[in-house]
Amino acid sequence: MIQFQQVSKRYPGGFDALKNLSFEIQTGELLFLAGHSGAGKSTILKLIAGIERPTGGAVLVNGQNVGSMRRSSIPFIRRNIGLIFQDHKILFDRSVYDNVRLPLDILGFDGQEARRRVLAALDKVGLSGKEKLNPVTLSGGEQQRLCIARAVVHRPAILLADEPTANLDRDYANDILELFRSFHQVGVTLVISAHDESLMADYGRRILRLKNGQFTA
Repeated sequence: MIQFQQVSKRYPGGFDALKNLSFEIQTGELLFLAGHSGAGKSTILKLIAGIERPTGGAVLVNGQNVGSMRRSSIPFIRRNIGLIFQDHKILFDRSVYDNVRLPLDILGFDGQEARRRVLAALDKVGLSGKEKLNPVTLSGGEQQRLCIARAVVHRPAILLADEPTANLDRDYANDILELFRSFHQVGVTLVISAHDESLMADYGRRILRLKNGQFTA
């Protein structure tokens, strides 16, 4: 479970990204965050992952207060979290395979198990047979699938996706959301931000709408 308890976030310069938010995300839930650019969606995801810390209130992930946790403990929490952000951070000096394998190298998986997981993740996202390619040769939609494979290769319990369908055409966007739904069906908790609510309408899941750091109706 993820809990926000009266959470506020103020960035340097006095910008209030979030204002006294309280809500819960149940284990295994698929939740959408909707709102305009700058509404606070990305900040919520970064607070869950421990990338940012709240100015006030508490962010709890499985009962642990991420916001007050020592920096050295954050990587342990992230073992159970997959991150997909708008700036893909794809390494173009490495192959598709090596990009997806990177989280497993950090976590210390051995070669055989790492290879099995990488190939399984690439198959899941429809990139089988492209593991030797340089990512620069992939289309925009395929690069997004590469990022998803990298985010799920260590089989996280929580998957956070920030505008994963941005800059994709409608068909590609629907394919990506169907891929997320397949992860949800096996029990992964998903939190997905987007500004286009029409993409969320077909999924019948809870939508939290943000405007200027606060929830709207």
